[in-house]
Amino acid sequence: MKFRKIFIYAGLVLLIASCKKDTKTPGGGGTTPPEPTPYVITETFESGSKNGYAAADVILSTGSWNFNNALIGNLAADVKDGNWAVRLKTGDIAMNFDISGLKQISIKHAKYGADGSSTWQLKMSTDGGTTYTQLGADVNETNTTLVTDSFKVSVTSKVRFEIINTGTTKINIDDISFKGTGDPGITVGLPDTTGTGSDTTGTGTVAKTRGVTIGTDAPPASGDNSDLLFGNPSGAVTSTVMMDNYLIDMGYYVESYNSTKAEPNWVSWHLDASNTTGVSDRLNNFAGFNGLPSSWFTVQSNSYNYGTYGFDRGHNCPSADRTSSVDANSSTFLMTNMIPQAPQNNEQTWANLENYLREQVIAGNEVYIIMGSYGTGGTGIHGAFNSITTTDNGHINVPSNVWKVAVIIPAGNNDISRISTSTRVIAVNTPNVNTINSDWKQYIVTVRDIEKATGYNLLSALPQSVQDVIELKKDGGI
Repeated sequence: MKFRKIFIYAGLVLLIASCKKDTKTPGGGGTTPPEPTPYVITETFESGSKNGYAAADVILSTGSWNFNNALIGNLAADVKDGNWAVRLKTGDIAMNFDISGLKQISIKHAKYGADGSSTWQLKMSTDGGTTYTQLGADVNETNTTLVTDSFKVSVTSKVRFEIINTGTTKINIDDISFKGTGDPGITVGLPDTTGTGSDTTGTGTVAKTRGVTIGTDAPPASGDNSDLLFGNPSGAVTSTVMMDNYLIDMGYYVESYNSTKAEPNWVSWHLDASNTTGVSDRLNNFAGFNGLPSSWFTVQSNSYNYGTYGFDRGHNCPSADRTSSVDANSSTFLMTNMIPQAPQNNEQTWANLENYLREQVIAGNEVYIIMGSYGTGGTGIHGAFNSITTTDNGHINVPSNVWKVAVIIPAGNNDISRISTSTRVIAVNTPNVNTINSDWKQYIVTVRDIEKATGYNLLSALPQSVQDVIELKKDGGI
C-alpha cells in the first residue's frame, strides 16, 4: 500500500507539471523542458520472504536482493516498522539491480533484541556490483528502537548498494528509502505474471500441477513426531467414498481434504527444531496437486484471483514450519494446503500465532499442531459489507472461521505418555474477516469449543481422563 501512495504522489506531480504554461527559453523561441519528476521508493521488506541465514537471492518489492547471513524476521525481538525487518548477522544484504537518478538513500536500523552493540557500513557500486566504495562513515549500532540515517548520493550514474554488518552481534534493518528524480529504472511490486508469487497474487498463468516428493527429513509415519500422533479428528480415510473427508498423507503433513469445498477440513503436523533449519527459503511455488482422483476439481495456483475475490492463498501448514529441504517447503505450496483467507487474518493474526509457536520450539519445545476451517462466508480486501462465499466461479468455499490447536511439550521422547492434565494446549478460533485484530490472544478458546463448532474429536489418541481436563482449559496466551 505504501508503494501505491508513492506512485499516486508521483502522478500528481506530473499532473501539476502538465498544467503549467510553457515558459520560453532565454533568447529563443522554444520551451523549457519540464523538470524531472521526483520519486520516493521504499523497500519495506513486507513483501517476499527469507526464513534462514544461508546465502540466497530474494525477490522483494523493489527487485532481487542477495542475503548473506541474513533473513527477514518478525520475532518479538526484531525491531521493525510493520511486520517484518531484515535481521543481519555478520554478513551483508546487497541489491542485484541498479537505480537511476538517486539523490539520497535513508535506512532505518537498530540492535536486534538484547544483543550488544554492533557496527555496519553502507557501500555503493557504480559498475553493476563489480566494485564497491563505502558511502559515509561506519554506523555504530547502539539503538534499541529504529532510527534513520540518510546518505547523500552525488554521482549521476546508476548505482546499487550493500549493507555490511562488520560487528559480531545481530542488527535489524528496515525501510530503505530511495529519493531521486526522473525515471528510477525499476518497477515496484512483486511480479504477478506466473501465478506463483506471494500469498496475495495468483491471478496470472496457471502453474503446472505437481505431486509431493517425500525426503528423509519428513516426519515418521507413526510414533513420536508423526503428524497424526494425537489422532485423526474426523476419522478421514483414503477412499473416494469419503470424498469430503479424504485422508491425504503429504509426508510433511497429513490432511483431511474436502472435494466439495475444494480445501482441507483440517491439516495436522509435528513441529520441532529439525523442521526449521533454513536449508530452503520460502519457494512461493504455488501449484495444484496432481494426486487427487481425476474426477475431482483441482484447485490451481491462480484459482483464488486475489483482485476479484480479495483473499490470500492461506497456508494451513506454514511454509516457515518446513524449511528443512526444498521438498519440505515445496509441499506446503500445494493448493490442497490452502484456504481463501482474509489478508489481515493470514498476514497478521495468523502469522503472529505461527511465529509464536516457532518461538516455543526455539525455547526447547516441540509442538503438535492441528489447523482447520469451517463455515461459509468471509470478507477480504473488498470491505466488511462484501461477504464472499466462494471463489473460482463457485468451486472453492470461503470459510467463515479458521482455527488451530497446538499442544506444547518439552522436546523429548515417548510423547503420548508425557501428556498430562498440566500440558499446555493453545486453541484459537478466528473469524475469516479483514477487520480482525492482529493479536491472536484475543481469539483464544477451548478445544471443546472447536469440537462443538466442527463436530471433530480432537486429541482423540490421549486418555479420556486427560482430554477431559486439557480440552476444557483456556490458555492464558503467555
